[in-house]
Amino acid sequence: MTSTSSRLVAPFGTLLGIAPGNVPVYSSDYESADDIELPNRHAYRSYVDGIFMGYKWQCVEFVRRWLYLNKGYVFDDVAMAYDIFRLTSVRLIADESRLPLKSFCNGSLRHPEVGAFLIWNEGGEFEVTGHVAIVTKVLPDRLYLVEQNVGHHVWPQGQDYSRVLEARISDDGGYWLRCSYGDASVMGWVIQTDDDLHAEDIQPDDPKLFDLQIRQVANNLKSSRAWLNVANPAEEAFVAMMGGHKLASKVEDDHTYMVMTETAERELKRATNELHALFMHVTDYVLQNAELLSKFNLPPALWPKIQQSWDNRRNQMITGRFDFSLSASGIKVYEYNCDSASCYMEAGIVQDKWAKHYGCKEGESSATELVEELVEAWKDSAVKGVIHIMQDTELEENYHALFMKRTMEKAGLECKVIKGVTSLRWDDDGDVIDAEGIKIRWVWKTWAWETALDQIRAECDDDEQRLRNYQTDTTRSEAPRLVDVLLRKDVMVYEPLWTLIPSNKAILPVLWMLFPDHPYLLESSFELTETLKNNGYVSKPIAGRCGFNISMYDGKEALMEETSGRFAEQDQIFQALWKLPDIGGYRSQVCTFSVAGHYAGSCLRVDPTLVITKDSDLMTLRVI
Repeated sequence: MTSTSSRLVAPFGTLLGIAPGNVPVYSSDYESADDIELPNRHAYRSYVDGIFMGYKWQCVEFVRRWLYLNKGYVFDDVAMAYDIFRLTSVRLIADESRLPLKSFCNGSLRHPEVGAFLIWNEGGEFEVTGHVAIVTKVLPDRLYLVEQNVGHHVWPQGQDYSRVLEARISDDGGYWLRCSYGDASVMGWVIQTDDDLHAEDIQPDDPKLFDLQIRQVANNLKSSRAWLNVANPAEEAFVAMMGGHKLASKVEDDHTYMVMTETAERELKRATNELHALFMHVTDYVLQNAELLSKFNLPPALWPKIQQSWDNRRNQMITGRFDFSLSASGIKVYEYNCDSASCYMEAGIVQDKWAKHYGCKEGESSATELVEELVEAWKDSAVKGVIHIMQDTELEENYHALFMKRTMEKAGLECKVIKGVTSLRWDDDGDVIDAEGIKIRWVWKTWAWETALDQIRAECDDDEQRLRNYQTDTTRSEAPRLVDVLLRKDVMVYEPLWTLIPSNKAILPVLWMLFPDHPYLLESSFELTETLKNNGYVSKPIAGRCGFNISMYDGKEALMEETSGRFAEQDQIFQALWKLPDIGGYRSQVCTFSVAGHYAGSCLRVDPTLVITKDSDLMTLRVI
């Protein structure tokens, strides 16, 4: 977080002061972090007595460290600081027992007390994440707190607090706090106590609120009329691919949509944020473990490049897409598509235009902020100069590319679209240039990284020594290929090369190994275990895409469903069978988008079969 203070910002890791309880507070000015001292994400992990506290030097890390050192307990991992408000217990380190937590909203009749965790809503100064601090002194008109990741300034001599908040006691005895930042608000405070007087009732949501429901709009005889703006290149390309103005391929679905509750959306948001953090944690873990990395079927000669990409560009992922099953039975994630260009335009533009055309006024679009979030992510990107959008020649990729071009241009970036690679050539400096002679330095691609790797494998006949000696930055007599661009040292590609790891199905067994029985995860294994055999399982190719080569078996090892494709020779992983819910004859999968690592909206894909493939329809999803 930033600060409006004009005081000198202390470099990352500087001791700012000592909080009551003798706990150091450090600067988390990430822009000044030393890349040599902190070369990768793993180096940012903070431990005390071998116990993970969080990432240096974030607000959650400080609060967990303060609690451990002063109270002997820690709270469970959270994706965002505001999620702490919904926790109901902490873990006592000495004997692994649980102690109760109670949460109190700002204005509660139970006032905050020393050692309470103060929680902020997301928004403003604490956009996306919220914030957490420790209360150190409570007075009728003010409250003292200690925190990290706000104002990276060394405290004045003799000071033992970070900030003071203005407080008021209302006529009914409620304690109200006003944040120092006008655009931020205090959610409340959390106290380790078993006294629930005046506490919020943190109860599990009614499972029925997670069931999707199918709806129909009235036939207003508009089905035959145009409703997408073909003067817009992206929408024109979408109409061309679909063969008309429609979102679903079947005429009978022209008037069909589905709804999910705000409760379900809130939990999907929490799941998306938490799972992104888990996938990033496991990506780092895999890249530290050669034995595990070997299971990802990636050429060992490219491992150093993937590691370097992670070290240098771990925070430069623009967007990814999670695939979920959402129902009263729970929320389960199937996989994380960190290297996919699909579904964004349908979710961010087309489904909203469908609703306006057909008069669907129930609720609101499930991706109202997706375009805006993408624009902001591109504004915050490191792109300098022209960014080339590289796509294949398939109709579907035309609108993917043009949609992303539109968001980039809204962010102020200069973009050029390249179809295929036949127009590329080398210049006199040995750089790859486009048809107009512009050097290619920044790329966003619709191609999957696996496509580029397939080129290398084919050219080297899968010979490891030839792969190891393979040079992508050497001028050749032949025209440049896709791989000569994407793996070139001076070309920055979105999404980065390291997204090969979280996008690979091999990460799923590692997630289960590190986080067994996590509520959002499905049991997964590199081997077909007896438990999976007895309960039903899905066989997935490790580097598969688009729902290809999926096989589903029930608990009696009878084949329920399978798809064909080009990944039949790939090694497999095995994931517990968790069938998509059947909503009016549609097997329905909710996909959520993470932009810059946090939830940015969702969409719905449907199919009459149990497996969602690249040919499955996207249906309008509304939040009610």
